[in-house]
Amino acid sequence: MSMREIKLCLLGDSGVGKSSLVLRFVSDTFNERAETTIGASFMSKTLLVDDRSFKYQIWDTAGQEKYRGLAPMYYRGAAAAIVVYDVTKMDTFKTLKSWIKELQQLGPRDIVIAIAGNKCDLEEMREVPTKEAVAYAEEIGAVFSETSAKTAINVKDIFVRICQRLPSEMMVSVEPDKTITLHNEPPKQKNCSC
Repeated sequence: MSMREIKLCLLGDSGVGKSSLVLRFVSDTFNERAETTIGASFMSKTLLVDDRSFKYQIWDTAGQEKYRGLAPMYYRGAAAAIVVYDVTKMDTFKTLKSWIKELQQLGPRDIVIAIAGNKCDLEEMREVPTKEAVAYAEEIGAVFSETSAKTAINVKDIFVRICQRLPSEMMVSVEPDKTITLHNEPPKQKNCSC
């Protein structure tokens, strides 16, 4: 089966749930006591979207300041990036903008950028208004979803929407491993709040 390989990296501050999002996407599990990523970790997952296969090569980068200088090594040559913030911490949304600015300056010219407002299940602790995040994503032309790695809200959807934004060239043959079949209609985004 022909398949498009997609190098994707996750960026964002420490503690926003990058590793939890990847774990939920790849193995549909959630670990309440997830350990902090040191440097970066790697996982892969194959999706079938609109009758085409996409194999994600996912680099989950550490968010601590001391590892920030390593990020360009992981997003160099990436087809897509998910920049994650925590909806319960406004400072993580502010630094998300600096992550994206760096990505736009140093990353591949045609990289697909997605923004994930994670932990949307914690509505009572929300600090980042959805409207503000949506407006910013629209301003920079990014895919946007509010997600919850804990409850799985919109986790698969953000990866599907990235596939739909990618240019159609560069199909290659690789061995499929884990495949999720999704329907051809556009994904229905669930909103945590308005």
